[in-house]
Amino acid sequence: MAGVPERRRLVGDIGATNARFGLVGADGAFERVRVLACNDYPGVSEAIAAYLAEDSQDPPPREAALAVASPVTGDRVTLTNHPWSFTVTGLQQDLLLDRLVVVNDFAANALGVPRLRPEERLAVGGGAAAPDAPKGVLGPGTGLGVSGLVATERGWLALSGEGGHATMPPADERESAVLDRMRRRFDHVSAERVLSGQGLVNLYNTLAEIEGVPAAPFTPAQIADRQIGASDPLVHEALALFCAMLGTVAGDLALTLGARGGIYIAGGIVPRLGPSFAESRFRERFEAKGRFRHYLAAIPTYVIVHPVPAFLGLVELLDRGR
Repeated sequence: MAGVPERRRLVGDIGATNARFGLVGADGAFERVRVLACNDYPGVSEAIAAYLAEDSQDPPPREAALAVASPVTGDRVTLTNHPWSFTVTGLQQDLLLDRLVVVNDFAANALGVPRLRPEERLAVGGGAAAPDAPKGVLGPGTGLGVSGLVATERGWLALSGEGGHATMPPADERESAVLDRMRRRFDHVSAERVLSGQGLVNLYNTLAEIEGVPAAPFTPAQIADRQIGASDPLVHEALALFCAMLGTVAGDLALTLGARGGIYIAGGIVPRLGPSFAESRFRERFEAKGRFRHYLAAIPTYVIVHPVPAFLGLVELLDRGR
């Protein structure tokens, strides 16, 4: 109807540190993308209300899709690394939505992979994707998300799992020493204990403990800073271990899924490393699987550089329901 403003759809990517929201226009473009700190709001409903209140003249959305850093196994959703908790039905009522879709954040990231443009992914190493073969997705951020894609007659099916909490294996003596020392502190040393923002800090602190030197109060961003690493050998080693161990986990994911369609790295850490990630031991360790080295050498690995790839997957889910 002429003169009636368009009702755009709401999408949100809710992690343990930040919540990203945007509106999807009729052309599929993302508008008014904002990043809100989770700790600034008592709950997800209040964060969304604050976001929508920025432009109260817009008609409120009637459809929304949210990606959350949590398992989604029923109506009640509780974030893994943040105290926010809500019910899908309650949130839908609070926001006066006709439709609300809530999925695991890395399932959304995975569903976004087929919608990536070539310039929104950077290849690391060789290999070529096999058409319609499974794809793997993982990404270190506040936690470690893991998912995959399997082709079906109805399109790509995203796998919702908690692979980031699988046990982290060592690949050499130095990693064994690090993980052995970490086991004194944690009852279970998962991949997320080393492949996340806090994981970077855990690696650095453990290396300092092994070497018998005081650990500086570095943040994850500082440990990922090449300039700081150039002057601090333990910071440099912590980041090198992080990249190599990510290669181990990515290779395991490729073998587990038969992900000949490629492995995609998302999350908030790796895309910020720039060319240094390609120069790391990531790809070497990805392929270092003994008799299956040649199998993995043929699988491409990519770093996703789209700013919010989960939004692409959320739009895919909303489109499927129309």
